[in-house]
Amino acid sequence: LLKTRLRLVDAWNRQPPEDVWSSPIARPIFITGMPRSGSTFLHELLAADPDLRAPRVWEVMLPVSANEPDRGWRDRRVWNAATSLWWFRRLSPGADAVYPMRARTPHECVAIHSYCLMSEEFVSSCRVPAYEAFLRLSDLVPVYQWEKRFLQHLRHNQSVRRWVLKAPDHVYGLEALFSVFPDALVIHTHREPLQVLKSSIHLNWVLRGLYGRPDDPIQLAEREARALAGMTDRLMRFRDAHPELAERFVDVNYGELTADPLAVIKRIYGRFDLTLTPDAAGRMGQLALRRSRYRGRRSIPSLADIGLDELTLAGLMGAQPVSGRFDF
Repeated sequence: LLKTRLRLVDAWNRQPPEDVWSSPIARPIFITGMPRSGSTFLHELLAADPDLRAPRVWEVMLPVSANEPDRGWRDRRVWNAATSLWWFRRLSPGADAVYPMRARTPHECVAIHSYCLMSEEFVSSCRVPAYEAFLRLSDLVPVYQWEKRFLQHLRHNQSVRRWVLKAPDHVYGLEALFSVFPDALVIHTHREPLQVLKSSIHLNWVLRGLYGRPDDPIQLAEREARALAGMTDRLMRFRDAHPELAERFVDVNYGELTADPLAVIKRIYGRFDLTLTPDAAGRMGQLALRRSRYRGRRSIPSLADIGLDELTLAGLMGAQPVSGRFDF
């Protein structure tokens, strides 16, 4: 990460400032809210619109030359990223069951933040409480300034399109986000909290197992319940404190999204004054038809297999001080 950051900065320093930084990032769309609430599916749907632009996995993994467009099946950059992801799936067999990722799928902003060494990606994959505490107390404005420069780099020499970005962890940096992207638009995703908790436990069980022994199941469940409560409370407090931004937010429920994706898309486009062309609607419809539940569910243990049950999880959620604010 550090090597790539240094190479990026060196490349930027060799270019006239007006070539890189003069390109505005106008009204970017950020998807955030509850984790495991359909945000990846929604991100993929929006990225299917030719008028919207999402950072792709290969671009974030190999960004130095990513300001040159994808060259198709012969593109060595894409093949290199795909090879790395293939090895990741071999080392972490449950990855496809909780978060399938391929070289050309849209990527989360936390991977861009990782080049600052200030990223929720490290919190998800490694158990280092002191780092997590440091990150929670840090000023995230430099992180979002870096993200803005990164996006300008990716769009260099390419047609201007509106960015659509995604990470549940943006809830920790909304003040910084709006200070760097003052005209940002936000899609706030929601899901029944017990289902979010169960899915989050599975995700973290897989990610933590890549680098060390998984947490004790009860401790993991308690941590995820506290994290979910804290994220929800933080986001709602921000919205309560900034009524002037109310029109910049649109709420999306997981059940609505999975039941009728295009109806949700049309509501988002209407709220943000976007034009949904027949071509974009057709692409999204085809994507929704092709997309199925994550594969490889049998490759990860069930909650019962790791010593958890519904009553225990429901009790953990009910013990959180902001549990009443989960309803949507």
